[in-house]
Amino acid sequence: MNRRSLTARGAACLIAGILLVVAANVVSARPLLYVGVLLIALPLLAALSVFAPRRSGQVTRVISTDLLAVGEISRVSMRVDLRSVGRPSGTWRDTLPRAVSGDAQGEYPGDSGTLRYDVEGVRRGISTLGPLVLRTVDGFGLAQREQAFGDTRTITVVPQVIALPPLPTKVGAAGGTAQTRSSRLGQGADNLIPRPYMSGDSRRRIHWRATAHRGDLMVRQEEEEASPDAVVVLDRAAARWGRPGDEPDPAFEAAVSLCASAALRFVQDGYSVDVVDSAGSLLGALRGHEDDRDGLMVALATVLPRGEARDLRTVVGGNPPGPLVFITGRIDAADAARLSTAGAAAPMLLATEPEADALAVAAVHGWSTASVDPMGDLSEAWSDALPVAKAAHV
Repeated sequence: MNRRSLTARGAACLIAGILLVVAANVVSARPLLYVGVLLIALPLLAALSVFAPRRSGQVTRVISTDLLAVGEISRVSMRVDLRSVGRPSGTWRDTLPRAVSGDAQGEYPGDSGTLRYDVEGVRRGISTLGPLVLRTVDGFGLAQREQAFGDTRTITVVPQVIALPPLPTKVGAAGGTAQTRSSRLGQGADNLIPRPYMSGDSRRRIHWRATAHRGDLMVRQEEEEASPDAVVVLDRAAARWGRPGDEPDPAFEAAVSLCASAALRFVQDGYSVDVVDSAGSLLGALRGHEDDRDGLMVALATVLPRGEARDLRTVVGGNPPGPLVFITGRIDAADAARLSTAGAAAPMLLATEPEADALAVAAVHGWSTASVDPMGDLSEAWSDALPVAKAAHV
């Protein structure tokens, strides 16, 4: 972008000069002619001084937080290296996407320097910051030039994570302890056989005894194929939520935030966790590594309602988990009656729009239930679903 134009003052000055020149010829008043020519010349000279200099530059952005959560504030630092004839004066502004808000503008300090501002995450998604726009004007404010510099920078806004109270310490076969994970393999003892190292494998999983025996790098396969101790299901079937529009659906946003919060709560309690949607697609697998957390948060940054739901027994798989959390939107009594707990030791159902008797019917079928107020405290809904699990499994 490189826009050149007269300001409102400059345009008014030019028009006044033209009118005075015309009036001077009509009434034969030479002084008016001089004034008119001066008023015409001033904006033209101002435009020449602003439009003529060639400018180029580079902009390097650094964001203090790689993944910015909704409601979180991050600092953006921009190193600007501008090459120009003369010292430009004016204002700068950085182009912000709808995913963030902030005061990204100010007086431009000179040819080069570092500009800083804060942004707050306001809606999930992956978008771009930039480019930087420099607006320069002449000393009389008659001509202006807006020019974009530098590349854009990707910014990822992830769901807000809230602190949730823990479940009972011993729920399910594993009880939330990593030591029992190898006893919950999905395919039997064959999964304990080390496999050759492949590009991308973490070196923390190298099986040193097998490596020494075979002479080639080998890795433990059971960590990759171990069944999860806990499962969090985000029901994003299109029928459960409002029609997507320009603005985010508060109910779905609350569900995504609760999904992320529940998964991270289980990890803190020592569980391995699978996060899936109601169609069976894996959104993230948490096994205690930081990369797993980031991968899940990025996946949840872009998730939207779509598709149809499947039977939970198919979604969860063959091995029943300990805790099972199912987060949904609109649900009626008939849907609740068909909702299987998939053999989970502690099934929890949280719905943003449960219809009459839906939660009561689900409770009869073994679910610990709670209604979620999208605009309220999500941790309260989580706490409301805990007492049944405590009474049944402690």
